[in-house]
Amino acid sequence: MSNNTPLSNQPFLDLVKHRTSCRSYRPEPAPKEALEKMIEAARMAPSACNRQPWQFAVVTDKSVQMQLISKAFLPGIPMRWAEHAGAIIALGMKRTTLTHQIATKISGVDYPLLDMGIAGEHLVLQAEELGLGTCWIGWIKPKIARRIVGWPRSIEVVSLITVGRPDGERQTRPRRSIDEITKWI
Repeated sequence: MSNNTPLSNQPFLDLVKHRTSCRSYRPEPAPKEALEKMIEAARMAPSACNRQPWQFAVVTDKSVQMQLISKAFLPGIPMRWAEHAGAIIALGMKRTTLTHQIATKISGVDYPLLDMGIAGEHLVLQAEELGLGTCWIGWIKPKIARRIVGWPRSIEVVSLITVGRPDGERQTRPRRSIDEITKWI
């Protein structure tokens, strides 16, 4: 089979359409094999100059998860559902001087943050394929999350992602039409 031959009709688009933010989990551990596949998918993400700025902390210990929820989540938006997640994955970003600081200042593009978004999306789509639910959480205190997972100051927590078996049906939210978001030139 050539590299230009589609594998099938549209399984990727179907996967993307099915993935939603999960805010209701069965109170059970996330399977370690699934978590490893998720990290592998994220690890394979492309990055600016192949710097691979990501670090991942997979938190399956319930007491550490509760520390993240009680101390690293910002107040104001109750997220009690996170207590039932089978794991919480911290996405950490390590910036390098040349690619991530100088290039970002010259271009105005935050390359490592883009890289982290790609890696995180690979992670959540792999979870979806494995039948797990995920939810990106950006409403966090990054410095506190970093301390809880034991990372040095050189690694910045950019997001926490809850992972687990969904409890009940997840509803997809309406999306804007292609015509609303696209300008063809």
